[in-house]
Amino acid sequence: MHCPHCGYSSSKVVDSRPTDDGKAIRRRRECEQCGFRFTTFERIEATPLLVIKKNGNREEFNREKLTRGIVRAAEKRPVSMAAITDLVNKVTNKLQGSGENEVTSTEIGELVMADLVDLDEISYIRFASVYRQFKDMSVFYEELKEMMERDAEKKHGDDETGE
Repeated sequence: MHCPHCGYSSSKVVDSRPTDDGKAIRRRRECEQCGFRFTTFERIEATPLLVIKKNGNREEFNREKLTRGIVRAAEKRPVSMAAITDLVNKVTNKLQGSGENEVTSTEIGELVMADLVDLDEISYIRFASVYRQFKDMSVFYEELKEMMERDAEKKHGDDETGE
């Protein structure tokens, strides 16, 4: 493992622990040359999952790309990186657990939005506006209206249960 700081090819493992519900191992490493500490993750290599894009092209699923999209939507919002990582892990686990070798970008977007709406509504709207390619204000308004109706239903349900 090359040091990301100096490029030296030898490092020692300082700490190792399971993560992502035991599906990965997180290792803290220290460069034997410069002493820089960095984190690596070890995962089981599975059959690659292909994403079928809206234009019909296929590309390998990339969790970093998914993370970047969610981070971008949650920019300047009170959403922790840990919450984003948990969301990406949850979506990735659902996709890999489906047993399918190919999944549409639409399915991935829907999985993200199903959890993102509960995490942060503004981040959800930002993600949905890019993902669903809102063409004009009426589409945006319809999405907001649906969110407000869901929110009202949740609040009404809480009132009836006494919470």
